[in-house]
Amino acid sequence: MALINEHYLKLTKNYLFADIAKKVNAFKVSHQKANVISLGIGDVTRPLCPAVIKAMHKAVDEMSTREGFHGYGPEQGYMFLREAIVKNDYLSRGIHIDPSEVFVNDGAKSDTGNIGELVRWDNNFGVTDPVYPVYVDSNVMCGRAGALVDGKWSNVTYIPCTEENNFVPQIPDQRVDIIYLCYPNNPTGTVITKEELRKWVNYALKNDTLIFYDAAYEAYIQDDDIPHSIYEIKGARKVAIEFRSFSKTAGFTGVRCGYTVVPKELTAASIDGKERYPLNPMWYRRQCTKFNGTSYISQRAAEAIYTPEGKEQVRETIKYYMDNAKIMRETLTSLGLKVYGGVNAPYLWVKTPGNIDSWKFFEQMLYGAQVVCTPGVGFGPSGEGFVRLTAFGEREDCKEAMRRISLWMQK
Repeated sequence: MALINEHYLKLTKNYLFADIAKKVNAFKVSHQKANVISLGIGDVTRPLCPAVIKAMHKAVDEMSTREGFHGYGPEQGYMFLREAIVKNDYLSRGIHIDPSEVFVNDGAKSDTGNIGELVRWDNNFGVTDPVYPVYVDSNVMCGRAGALVDGKWSNVTYIPCTEENNFVPQIPDQRVDIIYLCYPNNPTGTVITKEELRKWVNYALKNDTLIFYDAAYEAYIQDDDIPHSIYEIKGARKVAIEFRSFSKTAGFTGVRCGYTVVPKELTAASIDGKERYPLNPMWYRRQCTKFNGTSYISQRAAEAIYTPEGKEQVRETIKYYMDNAKIMRETLTSLGLKVYGGVNAPYLWVKTPGNIDSWKFFEQMLYGAQVVCTPGVGFGPSGEGFVRLTAFGEREDCKEAMRRISLWMQK
């Protein structure tokens, strides 16, 4: 008899965004003439930049010839892309990464969800709260999260990021085996300074803690003093794995390509503490077993992002979204709402008026303005009383959504 993995039964019935889609579809059924504008799910809307399209066409043409055809590629990614990543994303910032430490994937979501396979199921872990749901849910699936009690998992250390602490996570007063950090932050849109990030690296070095650092939105950072990589901090190579994505940087949500950096100095202990094992070869072994590599066409497309033309075109796309964020931030602030984020990230974290709970405000905005937001509580207990808005929409939709919200709130 095959027995199920009972940890899956502990998960909430639907993923957060599936619940949102269900509620929005129900609204559309009863309001068939409504033109709903979504500022909820963080999918991009701008087309791929010309440099990427040109590279993809060239790669497709190559695949049509006997000489240029590519079948299974290296599981770790083609060297042409890994070298471009090292040169442009790290060496340009004075960070030394070897191409053998870069693992190309089909997007950061996959690797942030799978990386927990490298460590024992009974490690405890900490997350900033609110947090990207994948970090917690993937640990629930393997039994690492414990039991759900009053909205919190028993084996998870929640590190609140709230108005009271200016959304700066505080170092835990106890030892935690694994810490997830995401900056610029999803969902709050806030960032972390080098001084604060250094505290986390020092904590990890002192406590033999492993940091999973999600830097998927680093390209949106506008302030020069905000770190783009955890490896800008001395000692981070000994304690941190970093995740990057081309999804929001260059509109690859439908193309699928990103990468993970696993430094060779990074190790974890055996259960008796007598041996240390490097995680880089373990992750390589895992990828060779469970992953057949990202497509050649996608990797050529990603390589094009690093050409002079590609860099300029990607900057234009990012500016487009950040201009949306500025429009949204200014409008919502003028309406008397408290708004965080939207300066170094494409997300805005908006406090609900009158302490209305997140899901209720979601429904009020949907029915009152026909605009979709994301309830903050869906990202964790500390997200209650907030909603997340994204700047990834078309400009006209962004302006129209702000007009509708303004009319709705001024009634």
